[in-house]
Amino acid sequence: MADIFARFGFPGEPGTDEFWAAAGTPVSISGDGGGWTTLFLWRGSPASVGFESWSEPVPLRRWGDTDCWYAEVVMPARLRVTYQFRTDDAAYADPFNPVGAGGDRSIAATPDAPAQPHWPAIGTDDVLPLPRTRFRWSSDRLGGRRTVRVHPAGGGGPMVLLLDGDDWLYLHPAMTAFDSAVAHGEMPAVTLVFLPAQARDAEFGCRPELWEAIRDELLPLVAESGVPADRDRLVVAGQSLGGLSALYAALEFPDLVSGVACQSGSFWWTPDAADLAEPMGGPAGGAIAARLRERPDLSGLRLAFDVGEHETRMLPHCGLVETLAEQAGAAVRVSRSASGHDRAGWRHALLRDVAWALA
Repeated sequence: MADIFARFGFPGEPGTDEFWAAAGTPVSISGDGGGWTTLFLWRGSPASVGFESWSEPVPLRRWGDTDCWYAEVVMPARLRVTYQFRTDDAAYADPFNPVGAGGDRSIAATPDAPAQPHWPAIGTDDVLPLPRTRFRWSSDRLGGRRTVRVHPAGGGGPMVLLLDGDDWLYLHPAMTAFDSAVAHGEMPAVTLVFLPAQARDAEFGCRPELWEAIRDELLPLVAESGVPADRDRLVVAGQSLGGLSALYAALEFPDLVSGVACQSGSFWWTPDAADLAEPMGGPAGGAIAARLRERPDLSGLRLAFDVGEHETRMLPHCGLVETLAEQAGAAVRVSRSASGHDRAGWRHALLRDVAWALA
């Protein structure tokens, strides 16, 4: 049975000092019939491995009476996934994995997952750099207050509005990644606006209030912040419900939005989707497809769509919206990331597609 660990290159007996000194997981080996078998290790107590949208939790098995708990997880080809260890009362990052996403999550990638240039490996104990400029936005239209941060990558330029901005500040180092992409000449200088969400389900549906507030309240505050920003060119980047909202804004506020970088847009959304037993089981493309069938003139609009190739239930919704948007005259770029519905898998597409939307 110790051959289980020897196959993955671990020396010594499981649970010994020699074994733990060499521990570094996850480790993948070629699986039977393609894909990968990946070993996860945990030390001390019963736990399971919880994955971001890709799989149900996988329980760990204990090795004899040692403190070694492990799981062999079969993974498909080309997968990058966020995960954490879950015990009865808490969730933890992988202590043997140096690549984290916030304080309680880690990132695993199969050996054939494409690289993500410009995104540094961030440990769970690292504190991410934050933009110097910030202000409080108290919205009359939306209610509540939120802290918005603004960063001029490369000195500033066209505005890039990052929906779910706190995730790109505190879980994934977007500021560092954009700075690197600009410095390497892979996109022009931009002004990043990190917009946190307060009530995603309400704000990111196909409703005008959020975008009226952004146009009439938020963008004037950005202008007053003193950070150089070109308000005449606004690219909106959003994921999941944020991607839905970004495309909605492009359709309904054409004088505001010039381009969209959309990752895994929730195009199954309809006004009554939340009341359905299976929200994704409604009409393909949801409310956005219905709007696109009216054939609005989208000439001059640049729309970049990406979705995780392992999101099998999302693909029909996204594919139809992509086709209808192109038929309506938009310049459309389509790609598929090596991921499920997971921000760790969308990171490269975010940079690449913002750069394309600004081309």
